[in-house]
Amino acid sequence: MRPSIPRSIASTSRSILSSHPPTPLRPLSLPRHLSSSSASTSTNLISELESRNLVSHITSRALLPHLSAAPRTVYSGVDPSADSLHVGNLLPLLTLVHFARFHHNPIVLVGGATGSIGDPSGRSSERNALDASTLQRNVAAIGQQIRDFFSRAKDFLAESGSEFDASVTMMNNYEWMSRFTLLDFLSTVGRHSRMTSMLSRDSVASRLSPGAAGMSYTEFSYQLLQAYDFSFLHTHHSCTVQIGGSDQLGNITAGIDLIRRTSPTSLETPAYGMTLPLLTTSSGEKFGKSAGNAVWLSKGKTSDWKFYQFFLRSSDAEVERYLKCLTLLPVGEVERLMQEHEGRKKERKAQTALADHMTRLIRGKDAVRRCRLIAEVLFSHTKIDGDARDTLAQLNLDDIDEDDVVARLNRDDVVGVDVTRVVVKAGLVKSRGEAKRLAASGGLYVNNRQVAEGSAVGQEELVPGKDGRGGLCLVRAGKAGVKVVFVEQT
Repeated sequence: MRPSIPRSIASTSRSILSSHPPTPLRPLSLPRHLSSSSASTSTNLISELESRNLVSHITSRALLPHLSAAPRTVYSGVDPSADSLHVGNLLPLLTLVHFARFHHNPIVLVGGATGSIGDPSGRSSERNALDASTLQRNVAAIGQQIRDFFSRAKDFLAESGSEFDASVTMMNNYEWMSRFTLLDFLSTVGRHSRMTSMLSRDSVASRLSPGAAGMSYTEFSYQLLQAYDFSFLHTHHSCTVQIGGSDQLGNITAGIDLIRRTSPTSLETPAYGMTLPLLTTSSGEKFGKSAGNAVWLSKGKTSDWKFYQFFLRSSDAEVERYLKCLTLLPVGEVERLMQEHEGRKKERKAQTALADHMTRLIRGKDAVRRCRLIAEVLFSHTKIDGDARDTLAQLNLDDIDEDDVVARLNRDDVVGVDVTRVVVKAGLVKSRGEAKRLAASGGLYVNNRQVAEGSAVGQEELVPGKDGRGGLCLVRAGKAGVKVVFVEQT
């Protein structure tokens, strides 16, 4: 049974940044800070991407003059194997934004058809099959995330003086794959595909080596379906460039080979590919669902605060790389920021700029404001009085409740109670003995005021909560342990 795909994303040519009917692909207007010559010069685009560490491999040096000659159409695919994208998916989308800045026309292709199979690239075992209703929900959810991403990217660039008329188009390969019969596939794609090339690709060879899990024909054929996507876009939308992660090189070259074998105009309008480095931690670990460390774009899967905190916690070894490849901040601004950071690393200005920018780009300005407030409450060691009490009072507990930062306690467990008992109740330490040792070494704080064993939490230390129904105080145990204690009203 074929999955039903929402009309909002099933349209073959739908502009992401417009609610109007589909319009033909068109050149983007020039960014204000770029001259006509620079915007049409591939060297500047490739240099920009290289300066951001966004180029891993180019299939042909002829790509540079190809991009110089005229505005081109470039695409990248998105796999709807989950109901949300994650941070690791952002590099291709950000690269499409840079192509748009330099006068080219991006397409985001959602795999409404291929998503039912799953890309074997970079995997040691076969994905679980998605049923039609799950796939439909994933496609709809990811489609909205893509629209939101490009809308916020456009707004940020406009405020930075780089406004452009973004003709970013979203498509779904179910639109053409649903009309593609098995005989069509064999005669159109299978006839022109060579087993030697298919078997030699890393995504296949790694699964067929001794001791590997093996591969089903379904997964084996995935590269041909992605190849046909490129061929279809090349024929019907003059798309000549595909971009993807470095693990997509085999699939991209499969598409280029198919175009060369089947397109009568491939000599006049050849096809090219460009791969991007995979986003990794400083230890080289890949971000993603299968790695188990995905930071999701969906607020329902990763809260605003966890999202913000992920970037805020970036190491000094990671932060410059993330600022260059994941943000739209000018490279020169990033380099100036890093120079300041080198002299005052403890202030973590680079990490704060990264967290602010990424949260704004993915979650919006209001999320940045709320996360800054949380960071000020949790990480500032200024005594909570005066303005600091007002800051604590503005805290929305819903923003951090699920992140194990809030301890909801009864009044009788806090007010007038020895602080060594309170920190145990709050879950900061496991035993009162541990709390007493911390108190003796000066490691217990209430509202950032150092307290000793025997000190009780007073009523005056509770700050009325935002909803007026209870009181808040901040307790610390040691260097890292901190909780916002919410005292329920009795």
